[in-house]
Amino acid sequence: MMGTTTATTGTETVPTENATATTVLAEADWRERAERHATRVDAATSEHLRRRSAGERHPVEDFLFTYYNLKPARLRQWHPGAGTLLAGEAARDRLSERFYTEPRGADGGVGLDVPAFLAARPILDFVERLLSSVASRPAHLGCFGLHEWAMVYRTSEVRHGQVPLRLGHEGTDRVVESHRIRCSHFDAFRFFTEPARPLNTLRPTREAQADLDQPGCLHANMDLYKWAYKLAPAVPSELVMDCFDLSREIRELDMRASPYDLLAWGYEPVRIETAEGKAAYMEYQRDFAERGAVLRERLLDVCRSLRAHASV
Repeated sequence: MMGTTTATTGTETVPTENATATTVLAEADWRERAERHATRVDAATSEHLRRRSAGERHPVEDFLFTYYNLKPARLRQWHPGAGTLLAGEAARDRLSERFYTEPRGADGGVGLDVPAFLAARPILDFVERLLSSVASRPAHLGCFGLHEWAMVYRTSEVRHGQVPLRLGHEGTDRVVESHRIRCSHFDAFRFFTEPARPLNTLRPTREAQADLDQPGCLHANMDLYKWAYKLAPAVPSELVMDCFDLSREIRELDMRASPYDLLAWGYEPVRIETAEGKAAYMEYQRDFAERGAVLRERLLDVCRSLRAHASV
């Protein structure tokens, strides 16, 4: 069975060897999208690049470029995503890039070589299972960001040595000891200090990540950015940046609710050790869970598209 490709500049359909519908972008359209993306990335990364050049460190925003290790130059590269062909002579320049091909019968369009991509990126199964599992669960909103407190519990070796603790070491320890800690995310739990680990009611592991991650978790929602760029260039770059922007906002809350005093960097604390702070944290968390659910579903759509294109 042959599928159809619909050009974005008219109603003409072009048969391709795919059994799934494929969008064709006219050259003027995809060039405009690529330029908009570059402008968006430049605005989001310019301060980081300036600081990096000056040898300056930032306790909040560096995380987006260190823990999440996609370089700004790679983030700036625009990709249309799976199921989209680029028309025009200039599109042939993309053939020098990994995973781009010119399908037979595509009337010169250039797009993602799905079989080659899937052969080189076996992570799709894990990502799709993880995203689907998280999407199926209700959001738990009562963790209050205590993972950051557990990372500095009963230790003088804190992760951000240049930033003071709001309540000092003893005050920070008292907050940890006076709360029930229920961290479900392995990549937060693995940074707990040894004395803090037994205080967690869960025992997250990498193998159990799909069974434990839940949509209210700040880190599970920040990680949407990681899964988006790990599946690039199959994920449209606009979606990667939507995930980046959400991750950036969540990171700010993560650190504002942490034990660190970030007033010198312009961040007002969310004092989760108080009732008012807990209520504020949960409101932020609820909003992020709702917005993360939308992005998670968009990423799942990409996974489904890859499956569909690979099955023909």
